[in-house]
Amino acid sequence: MAAVDLTWHAPAQSLINNLTNVVSTTGVYGFIYNTSATPASDYGVYNWCNMPHVREDIYPVAPPDYDLAYVELIHRHHKRTPYASNSFPVESYPWTCTDQGLFFFGRSFDAAAPPSAETYWAGFTSPINPFVPSGFQGDCQFPQITAEGLEDSYQHGADLYAVYHDLLDFLPDRSDPSWRSKVAYRVTQNQITSQVAGMLVQGMYAPDSAVPLSVMQSGVDSLEPTYSCASASAAYNAIKSRSNPAWAAHLAAAAPLYAVLDDISGVSPTDDGFHIWLDHYYDNLSARQCHSKPLPCKLVDGQNTTTCVTQEIADQVYRFGHYEYSRLYRDEATALPASAASMGVWFAELASHLRAVAAGTADAVKWRHNIAHDGSVSRVLSFLQADTMVWPGMGSEVVFEVYKKKTSSTPTTSTAKPTAMTNATAVPTATPAPVSGSGYYVRVLFGGKVFKSSNPSLGVMDMLPVETLLGYIDGLVGVDAALVLGKCTQ
Repeated sequence: MAAVDLTWHAPAQSLINNLTNVVSTTGVYGFIYNTSATPASDYGVYNWCNMPHVREDIYPVAPPDYDLAYVELIHRHHKRTPYASNSFPVESYPWTCTDQGLFFFGRSFDAAAPPSAETYWAGFTSPINPFVPSGFQGDCQFPQITAEGLEDSYQHGADLYAVYHDLLDFLPDRSDPSWRSKVAYRVTQNQITSQVAGMLVQGMYAPDSAVPLSVMQSGVDSLEPTYSCASASAAYNAIKSRSNPAWAAHLAAAAPLYAVLDDISGVSPTDDGFHIWLDHYYDNLSARQCHSKPLPCKLVDGQNTTTCVTQEIADQVYRFGHYEYSRLYRDEATALPASAASMGVWFAELASHLRAVAAGTADAVKWRHNIAHDGSVSRVLSFLQADTMVWPGMGSEVVFEVYKKKTSSTPTTSTAKPTAMTNATAVPTATPAPVSGSGYYVRVLFGGKVFKSSNPSLGVMDMLPVETLLGYIDGLVGVDAALVLGKCTQ
């Protein structure tokens, strides 16, 4: 096989990563921020509250000479309350979650042991407790998946089953008990991914007994990821630093916006968590809008004033948020090695699954489902060098489909051409071809559509020889993650 290009290639220039546009335009590129429901005619449009995913009415069916052999997907959890750290010092209204329960209990697998009662957390406040948390009051956990987010999770599962079972006849039927050995689910240590999993699995299989969720230990989890990677942390911090001219320029451009937000919210201008990027303000405002809650107003003596966050202000926060994610994960060359190191173990795990399928040594599992976070999905998009980078919204999904070509004497090769916007130091590459001619191909979907990479070896990732993707992953992280520890500690 011709050498796979392992170098960074810049994303396409777009409205999203153009700072002048971020400051001067209005709206948010036609994106949706105020509902989980996208009109059927517009499905596929970016919806922060409930991102488009594989769904029967938009699914691009593969050519008939390809048989689906394996699927692995990763997606962000669905919509939730804000994190406590993203709340304002004093919030003008509470956030209640009495319309759901968070179930936590242990159960012995010993048949002789007594059964466990189904118990759940019911949040409350105590009039006796003099210690009142800052930010949102109420009976929720901050964060937790909301009742509406749980409904979105269920529908996500139902839509996947409708495509991969009803349309493609790939997943086992709900009535076939063998699905338990062929379908695997994985979550992170953060409880919100398990909250999503419960509803998603119900939407897919409506099981009549418990379903295991694979989870790694805290501190070494490759899915969130939480393992220590000093080099990646240093690289991201260097990008997101006032000493980085590009980042400093965007903070300077955001200064008038910050002044307005700080005045309304009561956040101190010295709070660096809020002021090194717009992330905290973005999460706070978008969570309100996704749940039909009013945008905040300035409080004086505990009472709302008429000085409020307008939709125009919120939209500018959202535009800056997308600019920041593009800058952090794609627009800087150091983002690729940072993502390769910090998400490298997960990609090596993915590669091991793809390699086993192509070699005919795979286990019975034909569907692996990973429920993760925006940081996970952002690193996946960064590693694959998304041609246009956005902040992955709630439920954002990346799907890796592996196909076996039925009859082919000449393996399909990538027809993607290098774009003009590429790294000046990139090495020339020939069109990749399979090493061994396994006849297996990979298609990658993001938001229900075929994914486009800026890297010429990957290009439009539609029936890419599996050996090409394996060569790319192995080259960046090593077979079985052999290079990751060294990359993280260098």
